[in-house]
Amino acid sequence: MSEKIRQLLSEEEVDRRICEIGKQISKDYEGKSVHMICVLKGGVFFTCELAKRLTVPVSLDFMSVSSYGNDTNSSGVVRIVKDLDENIEGKDVLIVEDIIDSGRTLSHLIEILKQRHPNSIRLCTLLDKPERRVKDVKVDYVCFNIPDEFVVGYGLDYAQKYRNLPYIGVVEF
Repeated sequence: MSEKIRQLLSEEEVDRRICEIGKQISKDYEGKSVHMICVLKGGVFFTCELAKRLTVPVSLDFMSVSSYGNDTNSSGVVRIVKDLDENIEGKDVLIVEDIIDSGRTLSHLIEILKQRHPNSIRLCTLLDKPERRVKDVKVDYVCFNIPDEFVVGYGLDYAQKYRNLPYIGVVEF
């Protein structure tokens, strides 16, 4: 299968919006520290860029969950591939995700994390496809709402390819 990548959001647009979201999060967490949970693998690019722009103290952990495999559609079955290394009890948690589509993965993940008694849980995503939502998920910080197209770049992949693109692109088959 041969695919082409059409640019949807430029590197400059993404960078500018991450700066804006970073300022908002810093304001909202003023006087507190934030414990960022990066959802791997796709969220790592966004998490690193966002963390650099926060002015409040930041701690960081990683979690890997999967519902896609090598397909372009969520299977609906969520697996925890890598759990957190640190206890989140009493912490102000910010889950950082690359994209929210159906909401199944994040809905499941939030329920798991609530059982660990954090002080608060908020959700930040680089990209959101709200029209694809099948599970109700409250997203506190959204960089971009995007159309229902399969996107890659800035950490997002298609069959493990294209994560390293510095922009957001649409896969065209």
